[in-house]
Amino acid sequence: MKLHEAIQIVLQNGPMTASEIASEINRRGLYHRKKDEALLKRNQISARIHRKTYKHLFFKLEDGRYSLRHP
Repeated sequence: MKLHEAIQIVLQNGPMTASEIASEINRRGLYHRKKDEALLKRNQISARIHRKTYKHLFFKLEDGRYSLRHP
């Protein structure tokens, strides 16, 4: 599974902070880094969400949490 897909799955339950997203992905075992199998960190979530490639999927709320962008 790709990281953006794992983020989409956990955000189906509602908005979350980057730390909460990373914790939930790690808890569920939805994504593992190919390079070293290390657990996800908050900064990896933020970096992925902010990539132009994924602007159509996610957005940041005023309170700092992230949410799915609905069509």
